[in-house]
Amino acid sequence: MTTKTKTEKQVAEEQKKEEVEFDPSAYSCEILQEKTTLEKSKEKKYPTDAFNVYYDCDGTECLDVARSSKMSNIFDFYYDKYKNVKKIDYGFGTVSPVTWGYKSPEKKKRRKG
Repeated sequence: MTTKTKTEKQVAEEQKKEEVEFDPSAYSCEILQEKTTLEKSKEKKYPTDAFNVYYDCDGTECLDVARSSKMSNIFDFYYDKYKNVKKIDYGFGTVSPVTWGYKSPEKKKRRKG
């Protein structure tokens, strides 16, 4: 009786499949808050293109705040990662997406003279 053994290459491929990391930037998304509460997600400091994503994770309902130019990109990311998206709502942010995260440059000191 003979048994088949897996080669190192086959073992490495199986480990890669198990350890699949989902990169939000590959879906044109940015996650602002993960597994947060509704009160924390109602902050006005977020951009207007942020969405509240409700999904099931290990039997509990979770809420994330994510931003993207299209809601379909966010759905694709969360569906591929968790497979159970309950709903996606518009966020409560009031900041323009163009100016969100912008830091003004430091002014150089002028010389007297």
